[in-house]
Amino acid sequence: MSKSAFKKPSLGSRIFNFVNYALLLLFALACLLPFVNVVASSFASTQEIVSKKFVLFPTTFSLDAYRFIFSTPTIFKGLGVSIGTTLAGTAVSMTLTALMAYGLSRKYLSGRIVINFIIVFSMLFSGGMIPTFLVVKSAGLIDSYWSLIIPTAINAFNLIIMRNFFQALPESLEESAKIDGANDFRILWRIMLPLALPSIATLSLFYGVNYWNTYMNAILYLNDSEKWPLQVLLRQIVIVSSGMEGDNSSVDIVPPAQTIKMAVIVVATVPMLIAYPFVQKHFTKGALLGAVKG
Repeated sequence: MSKSAFKKPSLGSRIFNFVNYALLLLFALACLLPFVNVVASSFASTQEIVSKKFVLFPTTFSLDAYRFIFSTPTIFKGLGVSIGTTLAGTAVSMTLTALMAYGLSRKYLSGRIVINFIIVFSMLFSGGMIPTFLVVKSAGLIDSYWSLIIPTAINAFNLIIMRNFFQALPESLEESAKIDGANDFRILWRIMLPLALPSIATLSLFYGVNYWNTYMNAILYLNDSEKWPLQVLLRQIVIVSSGMEGDNSSVDIVPPAQTIKMAVIVVATVPMLIAYPFVQKHFTKGALLGAVKG
């Protein structure tokens, strides 16, 4: 091995690396400290929250906020609704997205250019809240869990990413499969989807976060409070804990203090933080694979 391989970095290179690492560390702390403050504040006592502007380590450990949040079975029902909606919605969205993306990636599809234009057009312009509500109502989805899934089943951005991924695959794969007698569905299931696992994992995370954070659609389409997902119930808890007028039917006891707001953020965020590491290794690769070629 040559001596140049063991050459020490220059002074300028060392200074650059030091400044670079310092800036990245400061940026990481700027992103991490607010979340640490939220978690610590959720376990702090009422007096500590009032007396301190920023809490990193609570001096008095308290679970009152979490006892309040989970004091009623309604919250567990809302949690079940959110989990079910997230799992079912992600499965439906990925199925529809994969089918449509694969079809639009085939150059021999009639009307492909027009359909692609409509998809891009929908990213820039939408019908609006009232027309969408009227469509959902006409479809008979009011007060149905499907109203949380069907209106947002396909995201145009995610569809374009997956379409571009399928377009980037060699056409010889499809040609050889058709020579062996495979139809389009078999090609998609046995060849294309296994190759698209990084993209599928990434888009599933996007869809999952969207369904988990469902709030506005639930407010618009679900009149029955028994069917509310977790995010809407957490909103009711924040309203009640703030002393504002709200729907008290979903809350059984009086909240302790401002720690409720911090605990609500933790409860709403932790499930996604738990799910993210399982797809993190595919995240960057999957997002870029379908974005390089058009």
